[in-house]
Amino acid sequence: MKENPISPSIRSGKNVMLIALLALLAACVSPQKLLETGNYDAAIYKSVNKLVGKKKKKEQYVYTLETAFMKATQTDVAAIEQLKKSQQADKWVHIHRIAQRIDKRQRRVEPLLPIVARNGIKAEFNFVKVNALEQEAKTHAAHYHYETALQLLEQAKRGDKAAARAAHQALRNIDAYFEQYKDKTDLLAVAKRLGTTNILIRMENDSRSILPQDFERELLQLNTVGMNSFWKNYYTNYTSKVNFDYEAVLKIQHLEVSPGRLTEREFEESKAIQDGFEYVLDENGNVAKDTLGNDIKQPRQIIVSALVLESYQTKLASVTARLELRALETSNLISSKRLQADAVFEHYASTFQGDKRALSPTTCERIGNRPQPFPSDVSLIFEAGEQLKPIFKEKVRRMEVR
Repeated sequence: MKENPISPSIRSGKNVMLIALLALLAACVSPQKLLETGNYDAAIYKSVNKLVGKKKKKEQYVYTLETAFMKATQTDVAAIEQLKKSQQADKWVHIHRIAQRIDKRQRRVEPLLPIVARNGIKAEFNFVKVNALEQEAKTHAAHYHYETALQLLEQAKRGDKAAARAAHQALRNIDAYFEQYKDKTDLLAVAKRLGTTNILIRMENDSRSILPQDFERELLQLNTVGMNSFWKNYYTNYTSKVNFDYEAVLKIQHLEVSPGRLTEREFEESKAIQDGFEYVLDENGNVAKDTLGNDIKQPRQIIVSALVLESYQTKLASVTARLELRALETSNLISSKRLQADAVFEHYASTFQGDKRALSPTTCERIGNRPQPFPSDVSLIFEAGEQLKPIFKEKVRRMEVR
């Protein structure tokens, strides 16, 4: 194994999909074909798999591995030279990736050395010293991301939330190189604060009705923790410590509670049921026999009926509201959506006369029930508020804010 110090190389910016495609090709195509089509790393890894554990190594795989390794290294070295000539700071990110790829490739081949084909020919591999290259690339790449973040944070301080979020990502990119780096942790907190959108949720009563005491408090008891995301925070209480960007206002427009209604109706239910057995008669009027001489019987069907007296109680509360989203800096109305929720009280009570077997399962459940006191207007309004809460919460969560 020969080691030649060279200039740092870059790792080509292949995305995840391309890597997956190469893996698929490597599984289906021969190493020789992969070499011919320029898929050098795929040819290397597949050749290694063909050679591992083999005492008599086939010449074709040894040759393919040697050639693909040489070409892959040459390609990386050439890329290094070209990118370093550009003198562009962002190129160090690619250089670091290539350095990692070189190291991974060499680690894959090294355990097999020396590699001798069954015809006695020994393969030659020129390894690259990548430690210094990786360290240099890490240093420059981290510096590039850091400087990028500082520039973006200056824009963020002027109200550009997208710049703050980009700065946060740039700082996170440094994690690939160094766990601790300058004042990265403090700058991440600044980027998070400047990039977070804060939404204040509150309620207004625009109806001509007096809301029940604590109605607003109950309605605004939302689990904002479950609503929050990394870049969005929701609040139901104002605090001067937070710089709010938007205001989501639930305006109660109409409250209506119907009077309790009691209706009664009388109806009959009937059903065909089995009631014992009856003998089957032959054409002469005698009891028919089966082949064993036994009397033939069949189920006897009868019609049973019952008279049902049913009372039905109902009472309805309805809450209609409008959810408005405003940008606090400009007071512009961003969106407005109508919301409605109902709370319905229903109760059935029934008695019957006749054969209980005629009753349907639904009627049977209601037999023996007694009329209930109607719920108060206030309790129904609170229930309607509970029905409105998840609708309100979901609409707020789906509002499009920057």
